[in-house]
Amino acid sequence: MKTQVAIIGAGPAGLLLGHMLRAEGVDCVVLERQTGDYVLGRIRAGVLENITVNLMERLGLDARLKAEGLVEEGFNLADGERLIRIDVANLTGKTVVVYGQTEITKDLMDAAAPRGLEVIYEAGDVALHDIESDAPYVTYTKDGAAQRIDARFIVGCDGFHGPSRKAIPASAAVEYERVYPFGWLGILADVPPCNHELIYANHERGFALASMRSHTRSRYYVDVPLTEKVEDWSDDRIWDELAIRLGPDAAANITRGPSIEKSIAPLRSYVFGTMRHGSLLLCGDAAHIVPPTGAKGLNLAASDVHYAAEALVAHFKRADQDAIGLYSGKALARVWKGERFSWSLTKLMHRFPEDGPFERAMQVAELDYIASSTAAQTVIAENYVGLPV
Repeated sequence: MKTQVAIIGAGPAGLLLGHMLRAEGVDCVVLERQTGDYVLGRIRAGVLENITVNLMERLGLDARLKAEGLVEEGFNLADGERLIRIDVANLTGKTVVVYGQTEITKDLMDAAAPRGLEVIYEAGDVALHDIESDAPYVTYTKDGAAQRIDARFIVGCDGFHGPSRKAIPASAAVEYERVYPFGWLGILADVPPCNHELIYANHERGFALASMRSHTRSRYYVDVPLTEKVEDWSDDRIWDELAIRLGPDAAANITRGPSIEKSIAPLRSYVFGTMRHGSLLLCGDAAHIVPPTGAKGLNLAASDVHYAAEALVAHFKRADQDAIGLYSGKALARVWKGERFSWSLTKLMHRFPEDGPFERAMQVAELDYIASSTAAQTVIAENYVGLPV
C-alpha cells in the first residue's frame, strides 16, 4: 500500500489528524494496534479548550459536542473552607467545554468511513523504517499476514508507549521528565456533579478534584501514594475521603453512587526534545505527557495536530519545503507553556512528601494572592482556557 501520510495510532490525535488531512485532499492511512471497542473503552479527560472545539467545528463534526457538551465559564480552587472562583469567561472572553475524550473519539470514529478515512485496527507488530529518508515505510501484521505501507511522512500519534518515538535514534533524543510521588485515584459514577463547575482542592489530607462528564455523570479524584492499590479503596471509602477533602459546602451536595470505573493514574511531566526527526513527526502523548491538573493533555495533542496538519498540507499542496522543518519548534513552544501551567497548578494544589512548613506557607501565600488579585486570576484563566496557536 502507498499513501502520502501514514498515521500511527487511532486515538483522538490520530483520528483528528486523519480527518484534517482528508479534508484537504491529502492521502493518509491510520494504523491502530487495538480494536475500535478497546480504544473507545479508555476513560480519559474531558475539558476542551477552544483549539479542540474549533478543530471539531472546522471539520463539521461538532453537532453532538454542541448538543451535549457543558459550557463552563469558570472553575474553582479550594483550600480548606475557602473557595476561589476563577471567572474564565469574564477574564478572557472565552469558555471551555466539558465533553469526554471518549465522546470526541466516537465522533471521529463514526465519521471515518463516510469521509473516506481508512483506519486499520488490530495492526500488530508495527515498526517504522527509514525515517531519516524521503521514503519511510511502516510494517505491521494483520490477520497473521505481513503488511507494508510506503509513505512520504509518518506521524506518530501512538501514545507514550508506542513505537514511533522509540524509532528515533538515541543520539537525537533529549528527554525532560518529572515523576510525581503520587497518583490520582479516580471514580466515575452516574450521579449528578456536586458543583456546576470544577473544584480543585488542596486539603491537609491531600488533593481532590470534583469534575463531571455530563449533568448526570461525575468524575472525582483524590491523590494517593503510588504504593496504594485500587482494590483497597471501596466506593464508600472514596466518597468519604472526597467529602473531607472537598470541604463542607461541596460535601453537602455530593451524590453517592456505585462506581462505573475506578483506577489509579500515576502523574508525570515529560517532554521529548524534538517532535520531528527526518520524515517522522510526533503528536500528543508520543512526544509529551502532562499531569491531568489543568486538563492540558488532549488539548496539547489537538494543537500538535493543528500544527502538523498545517505543515503537511503546506508541503503537499503548496510545495512549501520549509513547513515540515518548522513543525517541531511551533509545537514545542506551546507544549512547554502547557507543561509549565500543569506543573505549577500541580505544585500549588498538592502536598508533596518532601515539603515542610515553608512550602505549605508558600502555597497559602500564593492562594491568598490569587484570591485578591485580578491579574493573577487572569493569568490562570488565560492558561486554563488555552493559549493561542
